[in-house]
Amino acid sequence: MRIAIGSDHGGFDLKVHLASKLQQYGHKVTYLGCDSINSVDYPNFADAVCNQVRGGKAECGILICGTGIGMSLAANRHRDIRAALCHDEYTARLSREHNNANVLCLGARVLGLGIAEAIVERWLASDFSGGRHQLRVNMYSD
Repeated sequence: MRIAIGSDHGGFDLKVHLASKLQQYGHKVTYLGCDSINSVDYPNFADAVCNQVRGGKAECGILICGTGIGMSLAANRHRDIRAALCHDEYTARLSREHNNANVLCLGARVLGLGIAEAIVERWLASDFSGGRHQLRVNMYSD
């Protein structure tokens, strides 16, 4: 799978860790910044990842900041982006099955490495259920 990944300074270490794991699993990962723990503005990196997903260069995106809140807010202002801030495997699965999320947002300062890995694995393994859920997705995707 082609995955675009980006973070701000608060999510840098987790991004590097997860990107490495994703590559080990055979995914093609596109790094879209940031490149260090030096302070940056997270909306720029949300825009970069969302543009890759919207343009078809990536099948999905992962955004990481300190809490995940800023990235999810910045990402969801883009048309055709359905960014989900997930804190566990259950919300990760349902964000895909019920909401057809195409961007996963994580909070590096609120998640440990193990749970972050599990969330990403569950999110990528889950598929959209369609049906009644498609009707709802259509309501906020127009």
